[in-house]
Amino acid sequence: MHWTHVLLIVLLTIVVTVAGTYWVLTTYIFVSSFKPVTLNDKEEKALQAKLQMLGYDAQSPSRMVDDLGNDEIDESGFLKPERYSEQGARREISFTEREMNALLAKNTDLAQKLAIDLAEDLVSAKLLIPLDADFPVLGGKTLRFNTGIGMAFQNDKPVIILKGVSIMGIPIPNAWLGGLKNIDLVSEFGVDPGFWKSFAEGVEDIQVTEGNIHIKLKE
Repeated sequence: MHWTHVLLIVLLTIVVTVAGTYWVLTTYIFVSSFKPVTLNDKEEKALQAKLQMLGYDAQSPSRMVDDLGNDEIDESGFLKPERYSEQGARREISFTEREMNALLAKNTDLAQKLAIDLAEDLVSAKLLIPLDADFPVLGGKTLRFNTGIGMAFQNDKPVIILKGVSIMGIPIPNAWLGGLKNIDLVSEFGVDPGFWKSFAEGVEDIQVTEGNIHIKLKE
């Protein structure tokens, strides 16, 4: 093989390597933003119905009054007082993966920085954190964080397990996470009074399936 052929092969290898490295960095590590989720009309109506059952409405105040109906508005146009009652109240919360990401897109600026994935007994999140231009080495770049949290309901109690956290595709050692990786946080910390004990006692069921999450609360 002539030396010019060898030189061309070396140059071609360098170009391919640089191009591949640049593509990996810009696509998987230094991602600038995510594409926000946009719901179709049917999905949007379903999401609004769920939010209204939770007592939240993203519409403007005037639009909300128009949608209430005569049974909730008095003759003066004010909202009628109502006696509190839990009779017949729904104690279930259910969202799809698209609905959760669409909520981020609609109500916060996190849509391009945070994305949620729902799989079987697993909730995963991707978070992008832009670094200041003065930050050493990686200044002006965007760090990518990934985390996974296992969610299920077993033996009459919720199971919440930290599967791990990674930065730029590199998993963080369990020792740096305080030894919490792959440990049921409810069993570990739910014995003593505090958040996890109160959380476990208020949940009747948790189901995370492909693209959906369903939580049922106790009375």
